[in-house]
Amino acid sequence: MKQLEQFFSEIGPVQSALIATTFTWLVTAAGASLVFFFKTIKRSIFDAMLGFTGGVMVAASFWSLLAPSIEYSEKIYPDFPWMPAAVGFLVGALFIFALDKFMPHLHINFGDDESEGMKTKWHKTTLLLLAITLHNIPEGLAVGVLFGAASIGVGDQLIPAAIALAFGIGLQNFPEGMAVAMPLRRHGVSRLKSFWYGQLSAIVEPVAGVLGAVAVIYMQPVLPFALAFAAGAMIYVVVEEVIPETQRDKYTDVAVLGFIGGFVVMMVLDVALG
Repeated sequence: MKQLEQFFSEIGPVQSALIATTFTWLVTAAGASLVFFFKTIKRSIFDAMLGFTGGVMVAASFWSLLAPSIEYSEKIYPDFPWMPAAVGFLVGALFIFALDKFMPHLHINFGDDESEGMKTKWHKTTLLLLAITLHNIPEGLAVGVLFGAASIGVGDQLIPAAIALAFGIGLQNFPEGMAVAMPLRRHGVSRLKSFWYGQLSAIVEPVAGVLGAVAVIYMQPVLPFALAFAAGAMIYVVVEEVIPETQRDKYTDVAVLGFIGGFVVMMVLDVALG
């Protein structure tokens, strides 16, 4: 772990964000690659994995993002240490809310007539891809913001925290890649195309990660807002997308247990490493 921390501290925040979010993207591709071996997966396992994803995102929102936001705000906004976290969290949630209302997309377990956003005649494949892409924007942004924060002297502890966050997001990206590829394969799309669309859903993470790191480096006062922004965006995705997708069949308890497991894993990673 020490060697990994030293490596990231030496190469700089932008390169660190790029490498870390490329890792999360590749894990998504690994999940999507299961489509070459299986055509479908048990719904109970699928819901448990989606629940795990939600747990990781909620834990990361607090331990990796909101807590550092509040801590840093106490130094630069001593009279209103709560303000950046509250404002950033609200704006992050509203940002994804706006994308959700305007970007056409279809959640994984929803029917064809339940697409959201602007009305369109786009194929279901495209709508599924856009739904997961929307999901991945705040994840890449969060990793980039943490590496950017570490680079401007906010705290060396943020480098291992960023590594832990990237690892946690990678863990929950594995079922995400599968969650896109498997339904497409089940609907008759070829294995290669199903894999392609599955991995493509996370290509936005390296882009968001680099943008997050650059924004923090050149606009230091915005750091606590940026951390909370990413947290608000992730919580919105969990409540609006991930949880409803796990509550549409008889395996709701399994999904809840997956959520608890994901939360604990991410909390342990962040506290132990960060």
